[in-house]
Amino acid sequence: MKRAVGLAGVVLAAGLLASPPPAFPGIPVSAFAQMQGLPTLAPVIKAVAASVVSITVRAEAADGKSTSPGDVMDDPLMRDLLHLPVAPQYRTFAAGSGVIINAVNGYIVTNYHVIKDAEEINVDLVDGRHFRAKLAGADPDTDVALIQISAANLSGIPLGDSDALNVGDFVLAIGNPFGIGQTVTSGIVSGLNRNHMGLEGYEDFIQTDASINPGNSGGALVNLRGELVGINTAIVDVMGGNAGIGFAIPVNMVRAISVQLEKYGSVERGELGFAMSALTPDAAKKAHVPAGSTGVVVTKVDEHSAAERAGVKPGDVVTAIGGTPVQDVPDLRNRLALLRVGDAVELTVLRGSRRISVRAVIDEPAWRAIDGIEITELLDGAVFTNTAFGADPKGVQVATVRSGSNAWASGLREGDILTSVNSRRVIALDQFVTEAGKAVERLNLEVIRNGEKLLLQIRMNQAQPG
Repeated sequence: MKRAVGLAGVVLAAGLLASPPPAFPGIPVSAFAQMQGLPTLAPVIKAVAASVVSITVRAEAADGKSTSPGDVMDDPLMRDLLHLPVAPQYRTFAAGSGVIINAVNGYIVTNYHVIKDAEEINVDLVDGRHFRAKLAGADPDTDVALIQISAANLSGIPLGDSDALNVGDFVLAIGNPFGIGQTVTSGIVSGLNRNHMGLEGYEDFIQTDASINPGNSGGALVNLRGELVGINTAIVDVMGGNAGIGFAIPVNMVRAISVQLEKYGSVERGELGFAMSALTPDAAKKAHVPAGSTGVVVTKVDEHSAAERAGVKPGDVVTAIGGTPVQDVPDLRNRLALLRVGDAVELTVLRGSRRISVRAVIDEPAWRAIDGIEITELLDGAVFTNTAFGADPKGVQVATVRSGSNAWASGLREGDILTSVNSRRVIALDQFVTEAGKAVERLNLEVIRNGEKLLLQIRMNQAQPG
């Protein structure tokens, strides 16, 4: 698998332009508008073309050589003659495409891999206007990024429902392949829910045979109603050529991620705290659930986790989340990945012959670390995390302490396990943040160090000079 950006050996002549309708005799005439007696997709394309943009990025050159034209002051000899500092060298290249999803506020969605190394992001509209964009937020795990431009009279694209797609639905891919300008290709949805591609942390791709090439990344996959159903992301590359297998991130995932990126700039993923496995026929029989059921089997529930607090038990079969049926492990994993820490979620669970609903609140992941200064100045210099799963005692661990800091001078050391804050028991990082955040002048901590219990009092201005 290779992405649709930066591919080597791609056959340039492969599927660059949309084929006329006769090339797809199976497309019903009713799917096309009629112009002068001829079927055409032109009205659909005209309606959405202005929503798809070209993205060019400017990044520092790894080899120290500029590949973009500069003025005379960029010449190293001239700068040396005038005793000026060495000018940074940059390379400029057409990175990919983007789609305007909010015309009022100028938000454009694209792939993270399109802009990840950018020092500068530039956007070109189909009407010839050019804008400098700023990064609003990015989520590398789903390869989604949100950029923003300040512009009037933008054209946003309506968002469809990727869950309503069927294999065989006709789609159009719109983008800027190879930097040649906006190009439209057509095809069908060839497959759904493709995962295990090894491209992103969370995968639920739409597969299409609409030609996708380098530069199409971040562009639009639209249905024949002119609705965005996916963001084009990757292709299968065989012997340096496009094999007619492309992948797009479904718009429902893009929508959920974009909302978080607009509001927070990132996705703060948490966890429910249970391990799961596939619901095979043997597993269904063992769990005493009806044959043909879909879902996942809970194999382990972490101690003190959100799942344990909600009442989830090993052997439960999770069949739905938020009322939407769960198909398999990747499906549930992807749906949970769209939730933030603190979000509430309702799970439908089969426990033998009983169907029950449980409500859980997404918890902070066990591996999350937080800088003490984010909690209170009293803890400046220390970084905290949850203790490892199964650790005894359960609490909050000091990951690092900076020598000479207030936390260090107060006696905190790397490896300490904090089990109480101001006489209140804490077993997880979120509890610790809440209790310690109330402190103003001092903190009384109960600490386990090398198996021994210590009592520490944290006060301000205990840091040593120098």
